[in-house]
Amino acid sequence: MNTPDENTAPAIDPRLSAEPNKDGADAAVAAARRVIAALLLTGDGSGVDMDAIADRLDEVADRLTEKAPTVEERLSRMWRAEGINRHDPVTGPENGLAPPLSLQGKDDGSIEGVVTLGLPYQGPPGHVHGGISALLLDHTLGVANHWGGTSGMTAELTLRYLRPTPLFEPLTVTGRQVSVDGSRIRTVGEISVSGRACVTAEGLFINKHLPRPS
Repeated sequence: MNTPDENTAPAIDPRLSAEPNKDGADAAVAAARRVIAALLLTGDGSGVDMDAIADRLDEVADRLTEKAPTVEERLSRMWRAEGINRHDPVTGPENGLAPPLSLQGKDDGSIEGVVTLGLPYQGPPGHVHGGISALLLDHTLGVANHWGGTSGMTAELTLRYLRPTPLFEPLTVTGRQVSVDGSRIRTVGEISVSGRACVTAEGLFINKHLPRPS
């Protein structure tokens, strides 16, 4: 029988975003995403009784809010659980705004995820809204800092929009921490499709608990 080497460090879990559950809140949120996408796809003039749909959705919202805890309780509870954020608007399976993007850590120190965005994220016809690209990259760069070992708050985020980012196609989102100089952390990332960069990002993050560079 092989015995574990006591000098071998435990394997690091490469998952950097929460896995969606097939039931409970995650399943309800997934259904809500389908509703949002269907509403955008259908619109008025389709023959669907949108007033009746609105009444049914209001009933669902009323039922949920009747049982909801206070906002203060919910804010605190959201940050507990498994150590991986389940409610953020990029990767959170509990957040209907999130696609959600699933991120993985890589051996070279970078992180990567693939996501396909639909109509809820449209800016120019058939393409992703630039603000959505910024949201994805800001979050991804922050997660890359966590994977790199030193995290901080976003101080600057510089984006370069190289070409329109398409909807309905798999997008690869990457991030990598490049330097830590005292409290200043620099990180880069990009959104690409079929190997071609659509948006690149450079971020400056500040960790107030680290000494400032001299």
